[in-house]
Amino acid sequence: MRIGNFFKGFVTLLAMCSLAFADGVTPAALSANGALVRDRQLTEISQILRGGRGGYIDFGFYYLPSPEQTPLLSEYGEHEGFAFRHHLAGFGTGEMAPGKHLGFLLWFDRSGWDGEDFFFFPQYNDFSLLRSTTTWGLNYTDVRKNMTIAAGMQHTNAEHVGNIYVDENDSLAYSWAYLRWGHISARGSFYRTEWRNAHVSLDLESRSIYGGKSSGPLTYLPNIDVGFYNGHKSDSIRVTWEQNLYEQRLYGKVAFDFPDGEFHSASLAYYPDASRMIGFEASCLRRRVRGGSEDLLWGGAIDLLFVRLAYNSAYDYDNFFGAKGTFIAELKFSLAALDGFLFGRGAAKTAPLETEILKEKNKQPSSLDGTMSPNPNGAKSIEATGIRFEKGGK
Repeated sequence: MRIGNFFKGFVTLLAMCSLAFADGVTPAALSANGALVRDRQLTEISQILRGGRGGYIDFGFYYLPSPEQTPLLSEYGEHEGFAFRHHLAGFGTGEMAPGKHLGFLLWFDRSGWDGEDFFFFPQYNDFSLLRSTTTWGLNYTDVRKNMTIAAGMQHTNAEHVGNIYVDENDSLAYSWAYLRWGHISARGSFYRTEWRNAHVSLDLESRSIYGGKSSGPLTYLPNIDVGFYNGHKSDSIRVTWEQNLYEQRLYGKVAFDFPDGEFHSASLAYYPDASRMIGFEASCLRRRVRGGSEDLLWGGAIDLLFVRLAYNSAYDYDNFFGAKGTFIAELKFSLAALDGFLFGRGAAKTAPLETEILKEKNKQPSSLDGTMSPNPNGAKSIEATGIRFEKGGK
């Protein structure tokens, strides 16, 4: 009972902080979100395609209890309402031939701002902006060559654009492609003949989930991503460095923007288990605010299997319309599967399942007193101890 009261008080305190320190969202941030969503979806897809096979499911929505948390700040004043994001993703593969897998993937986001808190039917007022983004495609993986190729389409649909926003096409189609060979991968998004974003990644960290090491020096190699952007970021290049700091449970991540070479963000994440089913993160982000001045935004998040609680998180500032001083509760479920084992997106190891524990027990030597002794052929033989045989006399 005391724990429950403490939790309620903690949530109430965070909500009060949100109302006191929250900044509103701007029409410019809402207008630019379409390109950010497409880039984020391809980033998540590349994390899942590191294995190239198995399955993945993700769904969830952001919950903001008060319209005062994310008001819209337009040229006509401040408007109470709700920023929102609903997301859904799925991925699955089938084995066509030994070591060769063909799969299908689908990512969907519906996000924007509206005057009412809703799940299915928004208000559609003069200041609302609602947009959906869908990414789908096919992938092929050759396990023996450690290679994956994928391609597909991205569709952006402007469901409703209020009078204060720049007019945009209500249906845009983009193409995308992905290639991974070993620890190197590249992906890009294109609108007709014009490229929109491109990434080159070096996933050097050895991960046992994909047949690598479970411990040792190779697990401390970095993961580096270089993103090139055409038209929707103030800086054209962003370099992100992710580093395992302790047993693939403690990670540091830092990002810099070029050509100016400016610090963008840094985070420290701790996962009680390397499967990333549960995580705790602290982050710092350098943001540009009114008048071109600069400051640091500190925050963090608690990520559980069914809910994520965040305040001033760098991830939310980048991907949720520049939300600042806002307590966010995301109700969600996200889980990947590979060879019958479960893990979170981006994990280095699978979750410790009961079946794996039983396998370890079966590997132990045995005798009549409860141990088993393996022979060179892999079969298990039983050794009797404490029994003596003597030749019978004639």
